Amino acid sequence: MCGIAGIYSFQRISEKHQELTQNAVSRMGLRGPDTSGVLQCKNAILGHARLSIIDVSDAASQPFTDPTGRYSIVFNGEFFNFKKHRQALEQQGVTFRSESDTEVLLQLFIREKEQCLKHINGFFAFAVFDNETSELFVARDRFGIKPLVYHFNSERFVFASEMKALVEFEIPRIINHVSLAAYLHLNYIPQPATIFQDVFTLEPGTWLSIMPDGKTESGIYYDIPEHTSLELPYSYDDAKQKLIELLDAAVERRLISDVPLGAFLSGGIDSSVVTALASRHVGKLKTFSIGYKDEPFFDETHYAELVAKKFGTEHTVFKLSNDDLFEHLFQVLDYTDMPFADSSALAVYILSMHTRKHVTVALSGDGADEMFAGYNKHLAEHIVRTGGFKAGLSKTAAPMLKRFPQGRNSPLQNKIRQLVKFGEGAALSEQERYWQWAGFTQGNDVQRLLKSPPEPVAISENARKCTRWVASSPESFNMLLKNDMKLILQSDMLTKVDLMSMANSLEVRVPFLDHTVVDFVFSLPPQWKIYREMKKRILQDAFRDILPPELYNRPKKGFEVPLLKWLRTGLNELLEKDLLSQSFVESQGLFHYPEIRRLLSKLHSGNPGDSHARIWGLLVFQYWHKKYLL
Repeated sequence: MCGIAGIYSFQRISEKHQELTQNAVSRMGLRGPDTSGVLQCKNAILGHARLSIIDVSDAASQPFTDPTGRYSIVFNGEFFNFKKHRQALEQQGVTFRSESDTEVLLQLFIREKEQCLKHINGFFAFAVFDNETSELFVARDRFGIKPLVYHFNSERFVFASEMKALVEFEIPRIINHVSLAAYLHLNYIPQPATIFQDVFTLEPGTWLSIMPDGKTESGIYYDIPEHTSLELPYSYDDAKQKLIELLDAAVERRLISDVPLGAFLSGGIDSSVVTALASRHVGKLKTFSIGYKDEPFFDETHYAELVAKKFGTEHTVFKLSNDDLFEHLFQVLDYTDMPFADSSALAVYILSMHTRKHVTVALSGDGADEMFAGYNKHLAEHIVRTGGFKAGLSKTAAPMLKRFPQGRNSPLQNKIRQLVKFGEGAALSEQERYWQWAGFTQGNDVQRLLKSPPEPVAISENARKCTRWVASSPESFNMLLKNDMKLILQSDMLTKVDLMSMANSLEVRVPFLDHTVVDFVFSLPPQWKIYREMKKRILQDAFRDILPPELYNRPKKGFEVPLLKWLRTGLNELLEKDLLSQSFVESQGLFHYPEIRRLLSKLHSGNPGDSHARIWGLLVFQYWHKKYLL
């Protein structure tokens, strides 16, 4: 696990390019704290910051060049099945000088170019430069687990693992107002766009090749399959067994490491499945949980301890108070290099920080909710699509319920908020409902907030693009889940885990996103995933005889950072006198101050609704804006 950066000049390489690349690598010191290197090629410079995981010796340091001197690579990620391919290459006469997966990847690329991507089971972003043809090749893993951002103009192509590194190449920092509008709705920016114009993320499952004349070629080597056949070659029971086998193999593949390894264990089904399977292959697996001293209702460490006891893991619990969470708030804001306001990032940051004191690699259960329909919104969508009394009643009751206080600071207000959101969404089209339930705004909220908003057609077109996989029939529920994989998982969940784990030099591996597992799960009919009131049906049923029974038949509580309380108290002065003050907002020229004032008033009212989430999104943006644009 590492950070990569580079510049490809269509003119000549200068000392300035060397300096910029070195600066970019230095900015990724937490992502790669062990060693770093910069290599000047024919008309490119490659940079690498290394977190040593497989072959920790100097022989595996990067940038890495093949014995002929023709090809050089920088690689961020893991190639889990590299040993099998190493053996095949050795039989072809290849001699290796390291034990690393990087060298195997480079040799595989030399022989098969972009076709090598289909052989890689892992997660990655990498770049290879050909000193003979002056061609630069970059690629990203199938689901976007590892990031790659880039800027391309007539003079150069620059790339990096993080925006904070990319800006060291002195890229133009011009706000993309369509991205800003999407951010104000979602609290994150949908990829492949970024907050800046003409700066993009490389899309998952794709490769890009840049030639010395500035021309490019690109290709898609993977996409989540869409199965339309109603005939299945196996029964439900056969599918459960197949799922166990595929997940077990995926977990076992992710146990390869030359440094200490453990697993996150929240007490939910997903992380418990990963722990159960990993414990088959690792004696005394180390597992880690966080609990909440001040929020006992949300504390699920009891269930994590049941799982740890059943599978004999060496379990560590980190009990946090709200003060502990608040203490690390500004560390998270300082590391965030693009507007990103998923407040649960704070809990991931602290869990990663404490876990890193014990291990360098951790397994997690990310990806399961998106594939198996594990969110409350999936159940709500299922109810709407199948019709019935609940959907009709909610549509009728929503206008009346809107008169009552809504918020997240009491169970009753939260239930009213959920019912209103459900009733309003039920009256919309599938794509419109998906977009509304994914975010925090309604109607013209975003346009009213922006001083010079994009044209409504541009905002609507972006929303349609972000929901383009959503279809209407009950049989197409898998397409809605594919949309979750393409939007929420990629741009929110995986971004969060990558940022917060890398801020603590911790590698996180996600067995559920082994492509063999994803391909299989998306071949299953929707009713095997969500049925009546049961979410993640086949996953729960497959492991029912393996996991502790206490994990079943209980509500999924989750945990929300106490934003409403913080914004009203400890963060209030920062908001009122600095980040959202009238003087700063008006000098900035982005936001309509009366609308911000209205949001702040709603925040302090008895009917806050989702104002705290919107204010938090503004706080994160303003903090980022001061750091990167002023």
